Amino acid sequence: MIRLLFCFMLLPVAAIAQDRRPSHCIAIAEAPGVEYLQYAAFADPLDDYAVRLNYVDHSMFLIETQGGLRAVTDYNGFIGSTRLPDIVTMNRAHISHWTPTPDAAIPYVLPGWSETVGAPVGHYLDLGEMLVRSVSTDIRSSAAGVERNGNSIFVFEVAGLCIGHLGHLHFEPSAEQYAALGRLDVVMAPVDGGLTVDLPTMIRVLQRLRSSVVIPMHWFGPASLEVFIAGMEADFDIDRRDESFLEVSLNSLPGRPTVVVLRPSYLTEP
Repeated sequence: MIRLLFCFMLLPVAAIAQDRRPSHCIAIAEAPGVEYLQYAAFADPLDDYAVRLNYVDHSMFLIETQGGLRAVTDYNGFIGSTRLPDIVTMNRAHISHWTPTPDAAIPYVLPGWSETVGAPVGHYLDLGEMLVRSVSTDIRSSAAGVERNGNSIFVFEVAGLCIGHLGHLHFEPSAEQYAALGRLDVVMAPVDGGLTVDLPTMIRVLQRLRSSVVIPMHWFGPASLEVFIAGMEADFDIDRRDESFLEVSLNSLPGRPTVVVLRPSYLTEP
């Protein structure tokens, strides 16, 4: 049974000692630009107001904060040989995006769907250094055709940044959903072009979001990834990395919107 744990529960003091730098998600402010992002390594200390994004597998990312918080997106139960995260988010459009048996030691488990079918879930988890919120979207359903509010886009507000994970997105967001998302500095986007939204729709979504950094995920091989990149390169710079991680802050966002290609890798605690 999935456990819904509420915001008043406390993490260890060291994990929430940091105050959260205010973000501009809903303010739609233009981010300052520097040409390149910085390299980093999993679990290394972070500079002030910096966040590390580790691409683990498929649609799972581990987000690390300076104060030690770890959040995992679309958690399916295994991220590697490392300690359990503090927060996990999940989506149930496909079993690779969730687990029915999350470890009981994970303090916060946030499913992207409501126990009341069709109702928006509306997470708003404020841990001081990080705020995690959700915007519900519809998914395709073999039984009903469309399941209302069956998926969530999760937004992580941390270090002044707004980081969005589109989950198993099946339809373009509505005007109201775009407004609820606000300005996303970094977005993780599924680019398989079939199981989630088709590629022309995904590219249109990303052109509208105009995030400073787009990280493609949910690609099943070089072919689908390259088709996505070909559709983006007219409006976005392309930064191909051999690493599975990057460190980003407001001051290190690229001056021009950039697709950053990371190579997924399971985590090993140093």
